[in-house]
Order: sequence, then C-alpha cells, then structure tokens
Amino acid sequence: MPNARAGIYEIHDPRFRHLIVPSSALEELYSDCRWAEGPVWFADLECVIFSDIPNQRLLRYASGGDVSIFRAPSNFANGNTRDREGRLITCEHGGRRVTRTELDGRITVLAESFEGKRLNSPNDVVVRSDGSIWFTDPSYGIMSDYEGYKAKPELATRNVFRLDPLSGDLTIVADDFGQPNGLAFSPCEKFLYIADSASSHDEAWPRHIRVFDVMDGCRLTNGRVFATIDKGLPDGFRLDTEGNVWTSAGDGVHCFAPDGTLLGKILVPQTIANLTFGGPRRNRLFITATRSLYSVYVCATGAQHP
Repeated sequence: MPNARAGIYEIHDPRFRHLIVPSSALEELYSDCRWAEGPVWFADLECVIFSDIPNQRLLRYASGGDVSIFRAPSNFANGNTRDREGRLITCEHGGRRVTRTELDGRITVLAESFEGKRLNSPNDVVVRSDGSIWFTDPSYGIMSDYEGYKAKPELATRNVFRLDPLSGDLTIVADDFGQPNGLAFSPCEKFLYIADSASSHDEAWPRHIRVFDVMDGCRLTNGRVFATIDKGLPDGFRLDTEGNVWTSAGDGVHCFAPDGTLLGKILVPQTIANLTFGGPRRNRLFITATRSLYSVYVCATGAQHP
C-alpha cells in the first residue's frame, strides 16, 4: 500500500516534498458523472458542491460521504464559486449566463448579455474581495448539444469579463484568448491567472496559463505566460496561501511555484477538469475528473474565501 500511495506523486522540484503528504491516498469519492466540473467548498455546511454538466445536475458531497442532488436540472451548470456573503455563484452553459443562488434558494441572474448580444457560455468564475465578479466566456457550451445548446456565437471574441458589484456594469478585461477557461486571483489579489484551453479543439493554440497585473481593482495589464502544461491542457485551478498554483491537466494535478517552476504532480487516472481546496483546514484537494470526484490531503492551505 505505501508504494501505491507514493506512486501518485511526481517530484520535479524539492520544494514539492514540503507540499504533499506522501502517505495520503488518492480517494475516489463518487463516480457516476459524465463530465464532472466546478467544485466549490462550503465550510459552513461541510460539503462540496460540484457540477455534472451533461447530466444537468449540481451535486453535493457531504463530509460523511453521502452524495445527493443539490439542483436538477442545473441549466448545464459548469464553474461555481462563492461570494463574500457565502452565496453560490454559477456559470450556466444552458442559459448562457452567470447566476447567484440567494440564501433563501432564489436564483438571481447577474449577467447574460453584453452590449445587447448574448454571452457565449460562461465557464468559470471568481469573486474578488471588493465583491466584483470575474468570469470567462468561451464557446464550449454552444459548440454542441452535449454541454448546452448548440448555437452560433453572437460575440466576436471569447472574453474575460468583470461585473461591477455596485453598478452591475459588465466590462471586458481581456479579449485575446482562444478559449479562456479557469481563473483565480493570487492571495494578494495583485495578479489574476487565466487558463487558455483552446488547444482542446485546435492544436495550433498553446496550452498555457497566463498571468496579468490587476490595476485599480478593475483592469488587467502586462499579460504574460506563467506556465505551459506538458500533458493535456489547463482547465480549472486554485492557489494556496503561499501563491503556488494547483492546476488541472491531462495526467493529474500540476503544482507550479509563483515563479512558474513546475514543482510536481499528483497523478490521477482520469482527465481533470477542476479542483478546489476544502476540509476544516482547507488542506484537502477535491478534484473533479471526467466521471469522478476525488480527494487527497496536501501540506498546503487553500487561499480561497470564504
């Protein structure tokens, strides 16, 4: 058994040894999805909510091991996060919109169009400490009827948007991605990391994560490549409190130092879509990978809030 557990780790830099628990096993918690995505940890409820996009379900994994349906149909929900008030924010492929689930269960539409044109299919979302909502809008949800409803894009570009928490104004903060996907702020919120996963349908596109400087809390500048994925492509990812980036990839979770150095990998037998930190100490990685939800304990603490 120790050898099997050790076999899930690849050490590429000695620093990675201090970020993993060598004796921690990769646990498959649930395995009845078609394409699992968008995990978000609810500390107050001790559960993970995650998406099963083609099956039109939002699922809830409780800390005791029970899995139940949180919402169905889910309108082909994909990425999820929480705002600073603890409300669920969801990207819906089916409605081509971003919604908020209020504490009483009502659903509020936050964004569904830009300058009179429908969004493509919001994919992943993050909330900054000032309450602003940042999300990516690739075209995956309108490419076919499998993860949404097939349609032609109304917008000329695949954008990253910022939604102002006070005015409700929606602005484009980046428009030069092939398919913008996962995104996350650094712990200090001075930087925003954004994945480009366009190589999923066009090998000519790179498979990398870019990083931008955040100016005045509302603009992005100085975009540059942070890291390139050597197996598969980047989808969703999260940062720990030390600024390390833990990202999805074709062969597992790849961990990059703040300087872009690949520290190591946690190998997973299915293609990963997304991940989040959770557990009472935020040191447990919950991983959505194709059909399954996995978890593994690490020696890092997730930076997400609340």
